[in-house]
Amino acid sequence: MKHSRLSIVPSVFALALLAACSDEPATAPAGEAGQASDAAIEQPVMGPERRVLAFGNSLFAGYNVAPGDSYPAKLEVALRAQGINARVVKAGVSGDTTAAGLQRLTFTLDAQEEKPELFILELGGNDLLRGIQPEQTRANIAAMLDELKKREIPVLLMGMRAPPNYGPEYQKQFDALYPELAEEYGTALVPFFLESIYDKPEMIQSDRIHPTEAGIEALVGATLSAVEEALPDS
Repeated sequence: MKHSRLSIVPSVFALALLAACSDEPATAPAGEAGQASDAAIEQPVMGPERRVLAFGNSLFAGYNVAPGDSYPAKLEVALRAQGINARVVKAGVSGDTTAAGLQRLTFTLDAQEEKPELFILELGGNDLLRGIQPEQTRANIAAMLDELKKREIPVLLMGMRAPPNYGPEYQKQFDALYPELAEEYGTALVPFFLESIYDKPEMIQSDRIHPTEAGIEALVGATLSAVEEALPDS
């Protein structure tokens, strides 16, 4: 069953459905070339460098914001403010489904100068937009987790939630796949990445889809502790 008519989605849930969904070109998806953001180079921090790879769609690509205001860039600044010598590599591509993410995963990992100490996986919103069945989304994410497990890279999984208009069975299956996969693979989990902003229109851009700079700040603030906890001991 297809779900392409977005007008049937109640606005309070539309943000949850669409915030990761755009077919517009990503702003500088430099993570695929292994480039870390330069936003926080001058921050006075101590200790060894901690590499984090932020892999996702437009939420991580930094849609319609300056490169230094993307989630990966702001996360790097926040981690460094906590005294963590973090280098967060941006590997977000707008429009990516879990299938597209799976296709570029190996290339992205192989392009890194050093193996990341933490891989943040944020995909699934575009699967919702296209009405892809939850079992396929689950299979794609599982395949990515298999590859990351093989490479012994810890993962923080950013969960999404389905809106109710997709029907209770679809919603139940989709919402369950993130916590179930996190438990199966022993990964850290943020149950719903957009929890802090999905019902705050003032933190959403005029397209009513993507977070503003303030919205990205809120997402970083809400997930910072989960990222810190997911980082392995140095």
